[in-house]
Amino acid sequence: MDISRHWKNIIDTLQDGIMVVDTGGVIQAVNPSVEKLTGYTRDELVGHSCRILNCTGCKIIGKGKGPDFCKIFSVGQSKLKNCTIKNKEKQSVHILKKAIVLKDQRGEMIGAVEVLTDMTALMHKQEEIDALKRILHFEDGFCGILGKTTVMETLFHLIQQVAGSEAPVLIQGESGTGKEMVALAIHENSPRKGRPFIKVNCAALNDNLLESELFGHVKGSFTGADKDRVGRFEAANTGTIFLDEIGDVPLSTQVKLLRVLEEKEVERVGEHNPFSVDIRIISATNRDLEQMIQEGRFRKDLFFRINVFPLSCPSLNQRKEDIPLIVTDFIHQNGLKNQKKIFGVSSRAMDLLMAYHWPGNVRELRNVVEYASVLCAGGWIGPDHLPPALRSNELTDSTVSISAHGPDSDRESLLTLLRQTRGNQSELARRLGISRVTLWKRIKKFKIRIPEDI
Repeated sequence: MDISRHWKNIIDTLQDGIMVVDTGGVIQAVNPSVEKLTGYTRDELVGHSCRILNCTGCKIIGKGKGPDFCKIFSVGQSKLKNCTIKNKEKQSVHILKKAIVLKDQRGEMIGAVEVLTDMTALMHKQEEIDALKRILHFEDGFCGILGKTTVMETLFHLIQQVAGSEAPVLIQGESGTGKEMVALAIHENSPRKGRPFIKVNCAALNDNLLESELFGHVKGSFTGADKDRVGRFEAANTGTIFLDEIGDVPLSTQVKLLRVLEEKEVERVGEHNPFSVDIRIISATNRDLEQMIQEGRFRKDLFFRINVFPLSCPSLNQRKEDIPLIVTDFIHQNGLKNQKKIFGVSSRAMDLLMAYHWPGNVRELRNVVEYASVLCAGGWIGPDHLPPALRSNELTDSTVSISAHGPDSDRESLLTLLRQTRGNQSELARRLGISRVTLWKRIKKFKIRIPEDI
C-alpha cells in the first residue's frame, strides 16, 4: 500500500505544529496546528520569514543562506528546548521546539523542519501549582521569612503582588526586622528570578567610595583607582539592585542616583560615556525620609521615585505571637551547627522572651537564641541560659507591685499576672513568694475562671 501521497493529510492531523523553512528562513509550509498556535493563517505565514514568530530559541545570523542565516544549518539539528514565540497578537506563547535540517538526494541542504509543541496549558498549570505552594507555605512563613500573625500575612500578600511588577519598592522598618529578606523575596518571586541580586549597604561607605561602588570608575579617575571597576548597577544589569540604608546616601550622590532611576543610564566615575542598564530598584531604610526631606537632607524627587510601592516590616513587638515559631526555627538551625540535642525553650524562659521589648528585633532574638544554645548543654533552654538583660526582666513592675500589696488587692492586676504566666498557677505563686493554695484562694475570691478569663 503506497501511503506517500497521504503524508500531507497525516501531518495536518498532528497536534504538534510542523513548519518547513528554506535555507534563507522563508516559511514554505505549515500544518493547521501552527495556525492555531500562532494565530496566523497559512497565507500569512507561507512566503514570509520565520522571524515573524520572534522565537527565543533561534540563533539567527541573518547574513545569507544556510549557515550564514541560522545556526541550525551548521549543527544539523537542535535539541528539544523551551522557547517562547510571539503570536499574531504579540503575546508570548510557551513552546517546546525541535528542528532538523532537510537535505536532497545529493546531500545538499534545502531547508529545515521544526516541530512546535504548545506548552501554554502546562505553564498555566505550573503557575497554579506554584501559587498553591506559596499559599500553603503561608502557614509558617514565606520565602524564609517566618510569621503567622495578621501583619505578616499582609506583608507576604503585598510581596507577591508587587513581585510581578517593575515598580520601585521602598521597604521601611526598624533595624533587624528583615528588610533584606523581604527584598530578596520580591526578587525571587519576580520575572527577574535567576538573574543578579546585588546588595549595596549605603551606610557602610564614605561619599567617594559609595559613588565608585554604585557606578564604577575608570583607571586614574581618583587616587587609588589603579584599574577600571564595574559598579553595582552594571553588575545588577537585567536583575535587581537592593539599596540598603538609602537614607544614608549623601545629597551629592542622590542627584546621580536620581538620574539612573529616571534615564536608566549609568556613567562611571571619570568617564563621560553613559550606558543603559535594565534593573529593578528596591530600597530600604530605618530612617524617617519624610522628616529628612523637611530638614533638607533627602531629595523629595528621589523619594517619590523610590517610594512608588512602600512596604513596612513590622517590629517584633508588633508580632510577639510569632516569637515561639521563630525561636523554634533558630534552635533547629543552631542544632544543625553544634550537634546539640536541644528540645526547645521552657515555659519560664519563653515568658521572658515574650515579655522582652526587643529593640534589635529578629536579629537580636537570633543572637539571644544562639547565646542560650551555647550555654545549654542539652534538653530545654531555661531562664539561666538567657542573657542577663532578659533575666532581669523576670520580675516585672506589675509583679513587684502586686507582691508588695498582696495579690488580692486588684483583680485586673492578678489577671495580668496570670496572663503573663499563661495560667500557670505554680509559676505565678513562685514569683509572688506565696503558696499555691493562697493563690488559688485569691483566684476563687475574684471569681477568675481559667482558662476562660485569661
